[in-house]
Amino acid sequence: MTHMTPMTHMTHMDDDALLAEQVAYYRAGAAEYDRPYAEREELRELLTVVDELPVRGDVLELACGTGQWTPRLAARARSVTAVDVAGEVLALARARTASHTGASPTVEFVQADLFEWQPPRRYDTVFFAFWLSHVPPRRLPGFWNTVAAALAPGGKAIFIDDGPAVAEEEEVLTGLPAPAALRQLGDGSQYRIVKVFHDARALTDDLAARGWSVRVRRVAGNFVGVAEPPPPDGGAPTAGRGAAPSRRRDPDTSPPA
Repeated sequence: MTHMTPMTHMTHMDDDALLAEQVAYYRAGAAEYDRPYAEREELRELLTVVDELPVRGDVLELACGTGQWTPRLAARARSVTAVDVAGEVLALARARTASHTGASPTVEFVQADLFEWQPPRRYDTVFFAFWLSHVPPRRLPGFWNTVAAALAPGGKAIFIDDGPAVAEEEEVLTGLPAPAALRQLGDGSQYRIVKVFHDARALTDDLAARGWSVRVRRVAGNFVGVAEPPPPDGGAPTAGRGAAPSRRRDPDTSPPA
């Protein structure tokens, strides 16, 4: 059962303060970042999903963390630009990627705040795993605009994250400016992080309303999405010439109404 903890004394905390605490959590917990992948078989299996997704060309990976996904992206890409705000996890990502790909010049790591950083170029694929749930709802429109601006014509956004079922494993907080959870590190220190458990159908509908062509499907307690932004001229998406933005769902894996 989900543990709900009210934070009535923190009602004046804003997004910036909550996000700063989130960054502090990932910096302090860099050495523990990979533990869920070691402990949860479903996460290890989820890594293989990348091999089935339309990753191609020049890839931008947002919130790359310790690089669990980066080598798999590099194996499918012409180049990878991996961005994260925490230098501690980037150091681990560099080491992991080097051990998998050797001295490949095709992977570049960038330390930057994703809420301030703007892509310097366009990419064929924008990929982010377990990042969308860390974006406060009021910042989602700006985030999706950044993703759209980063995509070359015909490019696709690919995203993987936790669905509502995973909330059972979290200590969910209430009374904060965004959906949040309380995380504890091995040393006993506690941090509040943004944690939005998106419903696959609601996310599909939201993106479609923004003009994206999108497909979101469930994989166990997680979801995997592939989306293409609306063209800048307001015409039909590249993948479906002459068609309105679609709201495609896998009939076997989409959540019930």
